[in-house]
Order: sequence, then C-alpha cells, then structure tokens
Amino acid sequence: MVAAFSALVSAYVLSQFYRAFLAVVAGDLSRDLGLGPAALGDLSAIWFATFAFAQFPVGVALDRLGPRRTVAGLFCVAVIGAVWFSAAQGFADAAAAMALIGIGCSPVLMGSMYYFGRVAPDRFAFLASLLIGLGSAGNLLGAAPLAWAVAAVGWRTSMAVIAAATALSALLIFFVIRDPERLAAKDGAADGLWSGLAAIFSVRAILLMSPLVLFSYAGVAALRSLWIAPFFGQVHGFDVTARGNAALVMAAAMTAGALAYGPLERRFGGAKPTVLAGSVAAAAALGGLAVFGAQSASGALMLYAAFGGAGMTYGILMAHARMFFPAHLLGRGVTAMNFLFIGGAGLLQWGSGRLVEGMVAAGWTPAATYGTLHGIFAALLAVSTAIYVLAPARPKG
Repeated sequence: MVAAFSALVSAYVLSQFYRAFLAVVAGDLSRDLGLGPAALGDLSAIWFATFAFAQFPVGVALDRLGPRRTVAGLFCVAVIGAVWFSAAQGFADAAAAMALIGIGCSPVLMGSMYYFGRVAPDRFAFLASLLIGLGSAGNLLGAAPLAWAVAAVGWRTSMAVIAAATALSALLIFFVIRDPERLAAKDGAADGLWSGLAAIFSVRAILLMSPLVLFSYAGVAALRSLWIAPFFGQVHGFDVTARGNAALVMAAAMTAGALAYGPLERRFGGAKPTVLAGSVAAAAALGGLAVFGAQSASGALMLYAAFGGAGMTYGILMAHARMFFPAHLLGRGVTAMNFLFIGGAGLLQWGSGRLVEGMVAAGWTPAATYGTLHGIFAALLAVSTAIYVLAPARPKG
C-alpha cells in the first residue's frame, strides 16, 4: 500500500502543478505569445474543461479496466501536452497543449479515490485527505520554485523538465499499482455510462451536494491558478518574485488545510459538519477580501491563505458523496463528482476572465475589479453552502 500510495502521490503532485502553473508564467506568456487576460483565462479553462469532460470515460474505464492502465495510459497524454506547451508559438499551440494535459491528468485523483475506495474503504476519508494534502506540493512547485526556475532557465525549459518528470511518474504507476478485482453489477442494476450517471444523480443527497461540489473548489482553483498573481501585481505592486512568493503562501495553506481535514473529520464527528465549517470559513475569507483586500498587502495575503486552507474541503466532500454510491458504480460516482468539481473550476475561470476583461475595458480600477471578483466568489460559495445544509449526513440505515 505504501508503494502504491507513493506512486499515486507523485502523479497527483504533477497534476496539481499543471492546474496551477499558469498564474506564475502569465506574464511570460503575455510577452512571448501575446496573450491577454481573456486568453489566459481561456487556457486555464481549457485545462479544466477537458479534464472535466474526460471524467465520464475515465469513470467507465476505472470500473472496467482498473486504475493501473487508466491512470498510467492517460498520463502519457499529459507528457505529450507538456512537451507541446514548452514549444508553443501562439494561443492555438498553447490551447491544444493544455487540452492534452487536462485529458492526461483527468484520471489521477479519481484513480486514487477508486483505489482507496476498493482497497481501504474504512480509511477513505483519511487517505483522500492525505493524498490531497501531500499532492498539493504541486501547488508549491508551481509557485515560487517555478518562478525561480523561469528566471534561471526560462519557462520553456522548465516545462520540458516537468514533461520528463510526468513520463517517469506514468512508468512508476504502471509498474507499482495492482488493480482490485472488478465488481459486476447486480441483475437489473445500472451499469452503462448514462444509466449509471442517471442512477447517481437520482439520489436526493447528491443533488443537494452538487452546488457546493460545483463551487467550493472552483473559487480556490480560480484564485490560486489564475488571479493571485494579477491581483497582487496590479493592486499591491508585487514584482514577479513577490507574486511567486504570494502564490507559495497560498499553496502552503492549501496543503496544510487538506492535511488537516482528515483529522478534523474525525473530531467533528463526520464529513458534513466538517465541510460546513470549512465552507463558512472560506466564504468569510472571500468576503474579507472583497471589502478589505485592497487596503493592505499583508492582510490580503493572510486572507488568501485563510481561504486556501479552509477551502480545501474537496476530499471530505468527496468522502461524504461516496457514502451514497452503489459499489459497482464507485468509479463513475467519484468521477461524476469530480466532473462537477473541475467543471465548476473551468466555468468560473472562463467567466471570471471575461468579467475582469470587461471591467478593465470599462475603466474600473484594479482594486474595484478584484474586490468585485472576490465578492462574487463569496456569494456563490455562501449560497451553495446554504443548499448543502439540507443534505443528509449519511444514508438511511
């Protein structure tokens, strides 16, 4: 189990890097490829969109092929995308590369969740939180260390090195992971892609969780992956190194938060109260940024860190949803939830890119622009948390 867990962590670290690195190299891409705020938002959204839509075939593959071939095979697609990105000459190249990287990363976390759910179901919440916490080192890698590497050797060479690391991780997974035995559907039970999804989303608890699944991680991903560097650069005058350090602080808080949620889930007595507490704290931090974010750089950084740590309810929210999945639909269940997690992140980044560009074109100041952005994120999280209150804590019986 230790070797398998380590192999999966290596892949998840890289997957986290790929969803976060654009914020640090945004200035270089704007200079070298001529990309504006909307184009940068589109690149990030493309990663999340392809990642999200790949969840459907990934779920079927996990249930029928197992995590070994699914994760290792598709991670090789990410290698191709990373190499392509390192050689990109314009938006079209970068967009195609981000699409391939998104597809390649799509089975990593869900393959891990599937593996834990089958091999160690009683430790699912703990292992999921530990994986997300340790894997969030990819956020750290995509912050200050990436900024240092870009300053030393350029963003193209840095991406080529990451591509090589991705290839090594794919090989490690292929040779270390062992697939659990496939579970067949009971007679009359849903087993196809669409019938399985229909069965999952016919559960009232899943429907009540879905808005929070859609928006809880989306705000964290959008601020860390896209807006933290422009916010601190334009509102507080941070240079590229200081922006990288700010991203590093938020990434470290995200890692600490993800690691803390496993023990907190046991202390709070279940997944639902843990998720509620974290979501309320995260919404409060966003509200603070909306009102006070432009007044103090250090205060804004503390609020970004607080939001990053509190907002990492992903693993516990997934553990809550997992209670309601039929055993033979575990792969499709976790990937359906992940579609909402990642689809929400892509949608929010696509929409926020256009919102920011529109406000800039209308002559809004950076302080007003980002204050409004933070306020909208806070409202979305608050409303979805209120709906989540109605979800049952666990299945009846």
